[in-house]
Amino acid sequence: MRAPGEREEPAADGTAGHPTPASRRAVLKGAAVTAGLAAAGIATTGPARAAGDDRPGRPQSVTARMGGTSVTLSLVDGALRWSARRDARTVIAPSALGLRLGDGTVLGSDVRVTGERYGTHRTTWTPVYGRNATVTDHYQEQRWDLQDRASGIRFGVQVRAYRTGIALRYLLLDEGTATIADELTTFVFPDGTTVYSARDENAYEPVAPGSLPVTGTAGTDNGPLTDLPLTATLTGGLIACVCESARVDYPRLMLGSVAGEPHTLSAFLMEHTARGTGPVETTSTVTTPFATPWRAVVIGATHAELVDHAELVLNLAPPNALPDTSWIKPGKVFRCELTTAAGLAGVDFAVARGLEYIEYDAGWYGPEFTTPDATEPIAAIDLPSVISYATSRGVGLFLYVNRLALTDADSLFALYESWGVRGIKLGFINDGTQSMTNQIIDWAKTAAKYQLLIDMHDDVRPFGYERTYPNWISLEGVRGNEQFPTATHNVTLPFARNIGGPMDYTICYGQSRDKTTNAHQMAMAAVYYQPLNFLFWYDRPSKYNNPANWPGLPWFNAVPVTWDESRTLAGAIGEYIAVARRSGSTWYLGAMTDESSRTLSLPLSFLGSGTHTATVYADGTPGSSPFRTPVVVSTRTVTAADTLDVAMAPAGGQAVVLTPG
Repeated sequence: MRAPGEREEPAADGTAGHPTPASRRAVLKGAAVTAGLAAAGIATTGPARAAGDDRPGRPQSVTARMGGTSVTLSLVDGALRWSARRDARTVIAPSALGLRLGDGTVLGSDVRVTGERYGTHRTTWTPVYGRNATVTDHYQEQRWDLQDRASGIRFGVQVRAYRTGIALRYLLLDEGTATIADELTTFVFPDGTTVYSARDENAYEPVAPGSLPVTGTAGTDNGPLTDLPLTATLTGGLIACVCESARVDYPRLMLGSVAGEPHTLSAFLMEHTARGTGPVETTSTVTTPFATPWRAVVIGATHAELVDHAELVLNLAPPNALPDTSWIKPGKVFRCELTTAAGLAGVDFAVARGLEYIEYDAGWYGPEFTTPDATEPIAAIDLPSVISYATSRGVGLFLYVNRLALTDADSLFALYESWGVRGIKLGFINDGTQSMTNQIIDWAKTAAKYQLLIDMHDDVRPFGYERTYPNWISLEGVRGNEQFPTATHNVTLPFARNIGGPMDYTICYGQSRDKTTNAHQMAMAAVYYQPLNFLFWYDRPSKYNNPANWPGLPWFNAVPVTWDESRTLAGAIGEYIAVARRSGSTWYLGAMTDESSRTLSLPLSFLGSGTHTATVYADGTPGSSPFRTPVVVSTRTVTAADTLDVAMAPAGGQAVVLTPG
């Protein structure tokens, strides 16, 4: 059954062959479990079969394989383990699996296999917006139904192998409730692995898995912990990114170093919110049957390939839940100063520059940390006049709301709909605990009810729900570009945070505080996946009254935010990146480098037949600072047989439009 707003096309499907016939008892028990899981909204794959030999000391294992990627479940002396490989190379060495319940029961240390399921699934589906016009969902799955020997509790583990990576999750199979105190999943990386650790809005720090920096305060989760997505570079060129998907009624996952185990990271379920406000939740009670979130490992044979495999997170998320998505419009946004005149000028600027939205940010209804009422604008803003003018010119309005004003989101969002508001940007959102996960999803649902786009800011981390509620069009969860980070930080993000999902990363073109060139800032619009793209941050429309002073403006006028096709052409985490994305028949290519100058030779084989005009926005002669490096515009005719030499200054970049004809 296809989801509303998504078109799904079944393809060839089959199941892996297994010679062991299923007993009648196993089939009946499997049918009962399947019915319970279906009632909880948990799909199952493939037929059931009887459990294998689980005599003490007798190893058992099952493996799911797809396109050179494999994930294995194993059981030795009653203990659960998992591992993953790509092209016969280890990505995750044998690692622990398990859950600790609130009463101290550990599921996974002494279990027996009571049943198995297996199968292969392949479909394609059409997202409302995304990196590509269609997405292929193709995996092989293995599932073990298990029973804890001491308590008799029934549970399961599901694993999936995709060409693009692997995923696993736990299933609690008994009907009733369960209290989860901890998740015991570990990730044992091979020798020589480096992980890119970052928490909250800190910069990424490349360290060994066992050497995560201690972060947090007395009021937050404290220890050697990192947020997701977490990227790991492995010896031999492999790269992997740990993400989560389909997080519902469950705390957010962090990963932590393990004392005495230098290659291991362990799951940590957040007990505090990321910013340490709100109640502490040391356990999570769920209604069972229940499926935990997916733990995904996106895998690339090269760094560039990793970027193109990011849709694995979406494939693991529930399908679109909205019956009508025609009102959901990705777009570019301009933030206005807090006056009526600035709003009206912002509308004119948006029309002139091809932007879909303007936004009033913090302060439009008063000081955001002392004003809990977001229903009345300040005297300087005649909001009805601005909305009316914007609507008449085909421009939508976003409003910022601090979490303090969200005590009755239903009434507030209904009011905004009645005003003609098109979207809301929520600020200082807490994320981390089970209750905050559910609150965030509820805000997305409520916004959809009133046909409002929603952008969640501060340390909110992605879990694939832009597929389920595509009005949840963006989120932050990153050290933002408005903090003027290094070029190294900027060329780390495509391989790390952006793998997990859309990223609100304000583009600061033409800012003297930038540590990068203007061409580097321009390239972000193609390199990053951000379907809601804030441009010209900190600027006024008057700054661009003389477009001749700003040669990058035509690029920003034209570049889309959602794509028919995306291809990462080259990349190395923390060093450089080049991405080409197609909208219609036009390709947009962005390239960025770290603080080192470099030239990338990029084959244009992705172009179709015939000639294309390449409009190139490149770094000129480096100035006294990266910001003072001019943008030089040139054109040339190219074909798919050509190679484009992309020269970049230190902290520089290049943006290229490739138009047929």
